[in-house]
Amino acid sequence: MSTVTGIWKQHRGGSRAAPRTWSPRDRLALTAGLAAPFLVALVLVPFRTSLSHTNAALILVVAVVAVAAFGSRTAGMVAALSAAAWYDFFLTRPYETFDITASADIETAVLLLAVGLIVSQLAARARRLQLLTVTDAAYLARIHRTADLVQSENSADTVVDHVRGELTDLLGLRACRFEYGTLMGRPPRLENDGSVTAGRRTWNPDTDGWPEGETELRAYGNGHYLGRFMLTPGPGPVPSLQARLVAVTLADQTGAVLDTAGPVRG
Repeated sequence: MSTVTGIWKQHRGGSRAAPRTWSPRDRLALTAGLAAPFLVALVLVPFRTSLSHTNAALILVVAVVAVAAFGSRTAGMVAALSAAAWYDFFLTRPYETFDITASADIETAVLLLAVGLIVSQLAARARRLQLLTVTDAAYLARIHRTADLVQSENSADTVVDHVRGELTDLLGLRACRFEYGTLMGRPPRLENDGSVTAGRRTWNPDTDGWPEGETELRAYGNGHYLGRFMLTPGPGPVPSLQARLVAVTLADQTGAVLDTAGPVRG
């Protein structure tokens, strides 16, 4: 229960983000943020004498929203800046310069930039919340699958094998094995709060990465140590704090079934 509460607190409070890595989608969105407003403004050039500047600005805002919805907040901000610049260059007098002589045009350009930045923030936030919901549903599905297996399966080995697979996929591990009732050596340990301790040092995987070698994740039943998963990190990014808290929950479920299964293998 404490782990589930930790996941909920993480939803509410957030955590310090890991260093940003740019995916192909992010790079494409940034390119679109630069290019889309330019292309839209270019299309509007033949109509710039008949189209009101307000309508032209609204059309460019649509382009900004599209980029922000597809990509990231950064891409939306780039699109807003690009929209304001190309609105000035193509659609205000004197044309094809970055000078604006009419005060009304200056106000429209400033409003375009401000509105573009605001809607890009909103669109990116909506996309992030949608992704978070999908991710949370996947996490909960793992917990529910394991809970169902714990209730229906008499074999502790079957549950252990299932959780090994879940942990490998959840944390992007290269390997995962389980040691029954053994405490040898002092490898780094994944703690209940999602941090990692290595000796006397506490690691924050979000900023420090995983320690080298295997990291243990212990399974307890009624407060008694019953075994541990040995996690070998994969080459991908460090799993999020939410994922690590779910991993702790899965280990707790394993400990519960080991506790009811009787003596463990030694």
